[in-house]
Amino acid sequence: MAEKGSAGVVRVTGEGADRGATRLLHRAREARLTGERTRVAPRAEIDASWNRVVRSGIDPEQSPESELLEADEIEHRRRSTALGELMPLLRSGLASIADAAQQIMVVTDTEGRVLWRQGNTGVLRRAHDICLEEGAAWAEAATGTNAIGTALAARAPIQVHSAEHFIRALHGWTCAAAPVRDPRDGRLIGVVDISGPASTFHPATLALVDSVARLAEGEIRNRHLAEIERLRAVAAPILCRIGGRALAVDTHGRLAAVTGMPPVDRLPLPKSLRPGRVWLPSLGMCRVEPLPGGWLVQVSDGGAEGPPRRVVLDLSRPRGLAVHLTGPLGTSTQRLSPRHAELLFALSVHREGRTASELARDIFGDATRTVTVRAEISRLRRHLAPVLAHRPYRFGDGVEVEVVHPEHPGDLLPHSKAPVVTGARGRAGAG
Repeated sequence: MAEKGSAGVVRVTGEGADRGATRLLHRAREARLTGERTRVAPRAEIDASWNRVVRSGIDPEQSPESELLEADEIEHRRRSTALGELMPLLRSGLASIADAAQQIMVVTDTEGRVLWRQGNTGVLRRAHDICLEEGAAWAEAATGTNAIGTALAARAPIQVHSAEHFIRALHGWTCAAAPVRDPRDGRLIGVVDISGPASTFHPATLALVDSVARLAEGEIRNRHLAEIERLRAVAAPILCRIGGRALAVDTHGRLAAVTGMPPVDRLPLPKSLRPGRVWLPSLGMCRVEPLPGGWLVQVSDGGAEGPPRRVVLDLSRPRGLAVHLTGPLGTSTQRLSPRHAELLFALSVHREGRTASELARDIFGDATRTVTVRAEISRLRRHLAPVLAHRPYRFGDGVEVEVVHPEHPGDLLPHSKAPVVTGARGRAGAG
């Protein structure tokens, strides 16, 4: 099928059995590969995907094969995603229909790795020829334009048919996929897909897959509400007996009950929360106790308690890099990796704060490596949130910082090539 687009461009889809449209789509694809100017182009979603795939260097003649995940890694990923609990719903909603339609249902994680597949036995055998099997990689960066990878990249449902696939080996297939999100925070948790031979194409398949994905999201929402209600039933009598400020939250920090303070939708919690006294940046010092399905958080309102106010960054021994935090409740020590030591040293040099691009220059000499910097700072803040601020990244206001240097200036993080470190060594040597 073809339709006139803007600027006289003819947009072509690969849907159905229109041989003329299929020829036009092949022509558009060949023109894209050779850089030839043409007035024929695929529909906008496929056009955008082809552009991404061309930039990534995918070979259109390559095999869709990929290195499969080991069985234990597949099982680990299955246990780590909420999609595992939804498989009965997905099987009843899609797998039986896929089987009758000579297709298969495929469920992947957020990386496009196939975790489950089910459906027509003959199609499952044919899927082996294109590596559409458990543990395979179907992100665009691995397999080019396809419904799973393109739904992940575009964060939207999409149907990819025949020659719309970038890799020629997939032209005999049709597929429709929809992303599944956690309705509690909008986070992507995976993709649901139906795939089969190109002859099984049907325009309603995409609507079916998207509807089942939305049903799955609704099931997550209903289960969460039921869990919150159970937690609230346990916590409410306890909160009635507590004086001061307190709240009950689930394991993700979502509120179930509160007393003595305004409600919040979600309380940010440390990744490895344990019972006892804990400093939470949004509340201050708290006492945390486990509840069935969550935590009881009591805010300590004593005036003497507060966050650590002194930081000692110990760089005196290359094999003993550490940071010591001192506050009203005593001193705690956190061992540091060389990279985290470099980042904290940069922040100690620039107490006014650094943007992600400035830190990237400090550490890598390359201002574009902001993604790496943000990821490493995020890991640091899991343990040092009481003393690290952001926007810009810096030590918090009122925090006293001391750096313990090695005896000889040249021994400062001796293996580091970070400009902020090599510059400090040079200045100390010149002094």
